[in-house]
Amino acid sequence: MTEALDWVCNKLDELKGGYITFANTHAIVMASEEKKYCKVQNEAAVVFADGAPVADYQKRHGYSGACRVAGPDFMEEIFKRSVKEGYRHYFYGSSKATLSKLESRLKERFPGIEIVGMYSPPFEKDLKKDYREDIERINAARPDFIWVGLGAPKQELWMYRQKGKVCGLMLGVGAGFDFHAGVVKRAPLWMQRCKMEWFYRFLQEPGRLGKRYLKTNLRFISLCMEEKRIRRWRNHKSETGGMPKRLDKK
Repeated sequence: MTEALDWVCNKLDELKGGYITFANTHAIVMASEEKKYCKVQNEAAVVFADGAPVADYQKRHGYSGACRVAGPDFMEEIFKRSVKEGYRHYFYGSSKATLSKLESRLKERFPGIEIVGMYSPPFEKDLKKDYREDIERINAARPDFIWVGLGAPKQELWMYRQKGKVCGLMLGVGAGFDFHAGVVKRAPLWMQRCKMEWFYRFLQEPGRLGKRYLKTNLRFISLCMEEKRIRRWRNHKSETGGMPKRLDKK
């Protein structure tokens, strides 16, 4: 987390106009199935491993220091640095009620934090609107950080379309608005450390998250196994010049 924070803060001027994503297994699976969404993720200035399984995957592939950098945690640490560094924040997304609670909570927890704007856009199933007015409103506030809470994949698609149009750095943080507003409770630290935060979220919203977790988690495991099999085949082929017998018919 410290390395991620330092990297972003030291490059903030250079990163402005771009966006950062936080990828969990759900985002990885969507990117593997949709070329457009894969391009959106790859166009980000950096993609942080939001989920523990993603960080574990990195560790298994040579990045021994890989750790989870969750969106809500990253927000917390940036807020802590904000008063000293003079960072300006804009929040785009969620509901008016949540934004109101978010503003009150942040000002209470981080005295002196500079919130220069909040906007709850009308709900849209698909992003077809012209966002010129929204962008003008954001730029007039001159934020350093533009926190986007529209939910995946909508928030990533929105940031991709606004790339180069905004004066600040966009970060897609999903439920981060709800957590920091106190609308949704975050999993206890012990559950986060045991990589069980997903289960805590499931217990809170079983109807919405149950089907998604079942589908994406199983698909993520399947993708990892498939890649492992392909790597094994490639290694065997490079060493022997032939194919493993069990893959001859593939």
